[in-house]
Amino acid sequence: MSRVAYVNGRFVRKAEAVVHIEDRGYQFADAVYEVWALFDGKLGDPDGHFARLERSLAELQITMPMSRQALTVVLKETVRRNHIREGLAYLQISRGVATRDHAFPPKGTPPAVVITVSRVDRDAAESRARKGVAVITTPENRWGRCDIKTVGLLPNALAKQKAREVGAVEAWFVDDLGLVTEGTSSNAWIVDGDGNLRTRDTNANILRGVTRLSLLDVARKAGFNVEERPFTSDEALSAREAFITGAGTLVLPVVLIDGKTVGSGQPGPVAARLRALYIEHAKATAV
Repeated sequence: MSRVAYVNGRFVRKAEAVVHIEDRGYQFADAVYEVWALFDGKLGDPDGHFARLERSLAELQITMPMSRQALTVVLKETVRRNHIREGLAYLQISRGVATRDHAFPPKGTPPAVVITVSRVDRDAAESRARKGVAVITTPENRWGRCDIKTVGLLPNALAKQKAREVGAVEAWFVDDLGLVTEGTSSNAWIVDGDGNLRTRDTNANILRGVTRLSLLDVARKAGFNVEERPFTSDEALSAREAFITGAGTLVLPVVLIDGKTVGSGQPGPVAARLRALYIEHAKATAV
């Protein structure tokens, strides 16, 4: 069966799905997005993703196109029509279609909504987590409101490509103070020499990762000492462990940074345990 997308009120074959050439998401990156991990066909971390979506829309003064309840129904119907149990659901909401002008279009212009679903090979993902992955570092060159989950991701895409070209899966942005902010599509963590879990605080205007937020709670409940405190790339290299989090990666151990070994060079016990705990939590709370 052909894959199905939801586009502005209609379910259509993905191969035939289109948006208007004057959609402001296309012309100005005037749009936000969310990505839910799917577990057995259910949306992972639903409340966190909806809360971040609503915040991002409010920050950009884009009207929520429908209620949270209605949007949940549409998301789940898109998942159902694609017959995908393990994967990702992608939602994008732009300010809508209007004659090209930098200023906002007239009030009442309806937001444009697109939803797609893709499959994830969980066995392959688990195999990668058992081996660990490599990341690189790159200078922070993004705009100052990375806390809003917009589709303006060109610096992220360029950094991700730079990582892929050297065999890494992610790039960590490093600010002018030499501190790691976050990855191109993930949050960055370490287990420092004292055994503390550390990840950047959101005062740095990093993206408020939903997986990050859930893992903070999961880790504290499991008895870990968690600090929302920045670290340098050198601190990451001298750490016991490092890992990244996100809807697509869940909790993924990092064993190389800029070609240099982290810890033993193998995924450590903390990341492995946190991955298992997070997946258990996500499956239990999925809707």
